Amino acid sequence: MQDLKYREFHSRLMPTIKKDKVIGVRTPELRKFAKEISKTDYAKEFLKILPHEYYEENNLHAFLIEEIRDYDLCIAELNRFLPYVDNWATCDMMRPKIFRNHLPELLDEIGIWLHSKDTYTVRYGIEMLMVYFLDEIFSPEYPETVSKIRSDEYYIKMMVAWYFATALSKRYDDVLPYLEQNRLDADTHNKTIRKAVESYRISDEKKNYLRTLKRS
Repeated sequence: MQDLKYREFHSRLMPTIKKDKVIGVRTPELRKFAKEISKTDYAKEFLKILPHEYYEENNLHAFLIEEIRDYDLCIAELNRFLPYVDNWATCDMMRPKIFRNHLPELLDEIGIWLHSKDTYTVRYGIEMLMVYFLDEIFSPEYPETVSKIRSDEYYIKMMVAWYFATALSKRYDDVLPYLEQNRLDADTHNKTIRKAVESYRISDEKKNYLRTLKRS
């Protein structure tokens, strides 16, 4: 499945991963492979093997977790795997479909992830709040929780910014005060505005106002 040109391109996007740990397999191919083997004994054995050596092995592990249709088993496997996630791409591509049927339980799990010492476990928790709790199910306590996260880790700060930029596109009035009142650290604050003004889901009028909130 290796694509050497893709390997060259994609490895440059992941500075935390050494190039010799990237095989160069395109994501659609890997997802297809995961679906093909998900119900086999090989897949069950593969999920027991941690840590993995290659980036794509981690991604295959993530995609096999996505295929699990039992919520409790899915969470158990996810919690076993998250401490080994070492890059933003693997972290951000895990979206188990079973989550949508268990949002109250997922919310409890997110609370645990947000207090983890592992960078990508915290990032994953913020992402799940962004994906599942900004639409029909929403509470002001969710952005409040995210706003209180303080970290020097670049990939956590970027996820907080992504969360608030997305929230501005969906819950503008609810989250605008976090910028107006400078409730995020300056770096994350400005990253949020930068991401928001790049969004096609936010009006030009709102974008112009957001630009006036940038901090030096």
